[in-house]
Amino acid sequence: MNFPLYIAKRYLRSKSSQNAVNIINFITFLVIVIGAAALFIVLSGFAGLKTFSLSFTNSFDPDLKAVPVTGKFFSISDEQEQAIKEIEGLASYTKEIEEKVYLTHDQKSCIAYIKGVDTNYTQVTAIDSLLYLGNWEVQEQQAVIGIGIANLLGIIVNNYRSPMVVLAPKPGKGSLSQQSLKDGLNELPIVVSGLYSVEEDLDKKYVFADLALVQGLLEKKEEQISAVNFKLKNTTAEAEVRQKIAAIFNENVLLKNREEQNSTLHRMLNTENLATYLIFTLVLIIALFNVVGAITMLILDKQQNSKTLYNLGVTLKELRRVYFVQGVLVTGLGGLVGVLIGATLIGSQLAFGWLKITPSLAYPVEFKLINVLIVLATIVVLGIIASKIASGRITKKLITA
Repeated sequence: MNFPLYIAKRYLRSKSSQNAVNIINFITFLVIVIGAAALFIVLSGFAGLKTFSLSFTNSFDPDLKAVPVTGKFFSISDEQEQAIKEIEGLASYTKEIEEKVYLTHDQKSCIAYIKGVDTNYTQVTAIDSLLYLGNWEVQEQQAVIGIGIANLLGIIVNNYRSPMVVLAPKPGKGSLSQQSLKDGLNELPIVVSGLYSVEEDLDKKYVFADLALVQGLLEKKEEQISAVNFKLKNTTAEAEVRQKIAAIFNENVLLKNREEQNSTLHRMLNTENLATYLIFTLVLIIALFNVVGAITMLILDKQQNSKTLYNLGVTLKELRRVYFVQGVLVTGLGGLVGVLIGATLIGSQLAFGWLKITPSLAYPVEFKLINVLIVLATIVVLGIIASKIASGRITKKLITA
């Protein structure tokens, strides 16, 4: 057996004759366990919050979205649509047109985006699963709006007597004078058939209506659209499908996956996750100073043993390795126990949901193997550095004095 490892294991199992050294060693081990458990729990909590936050936007966003490289609109021909249908790995696709509009109802008004969609829209996205009230009816002059818009305008569902009015500027150049303002707007009365609810910003943003109806409101041709949304049969084939779609449109569109469609949100979540990890790592660095102190105390406590081993032929380098290995064993074992405790708590939250955000919603957490590896790697690396510093206290003067 490796000599430094053998001695380090003996020191790890045996108690010191000095009670203070035993207490310091126990506190050091406990600090490592608590730090590792806390870091794992926080990382799992942020992973759960990230998945929970993105689950709302994923209901709006398709697997892939084609938008124009320049401008707001582009054209799609019948030949291009036929080519899209023949792409292997594509489950479905849907066309949409979007523009900012002015909404009025009962002397109240607000600005929102009207999104014209076809009948395939609910097959590509899960927007209909977010309905709060009413039905998903976007045919003829019916629309689905966010509950935030409904609250702002005081709209109720299926109010045929007092429909919501959508105002959109007519295409053209130049500014509108006060006198020509009315003539420069297209007006469309529309009945609200349903309300969706996701989160505050999105609830105040969209009006979903029929594609042909919105194209008429905006005075656009049938082939003019804002985007094409795609649903993949298997997301692992994304690169291949992207290449085929780009070839159909002759590189005139920009293709975005879900992460690219919400790049700001992803960057924010990733930045918060990284910042939290760095803060807890800093706490662990401070905590692992205890390892340096504990090993230093052990070196002083075992000074006579070190002298005996040195006189028996053990080199100074091997003596340093004894205390270095012991420090690594303590931090590694403490990290492993901490991760096990953290995993148990996360598992109980997943199974029983004992920590609640609301009475009906458990705090979201997610168990990921990568978080286990991150915590253990962090603890081991910091433990190696601390042990290296502490074992350097072994000098020839100390063991020959």
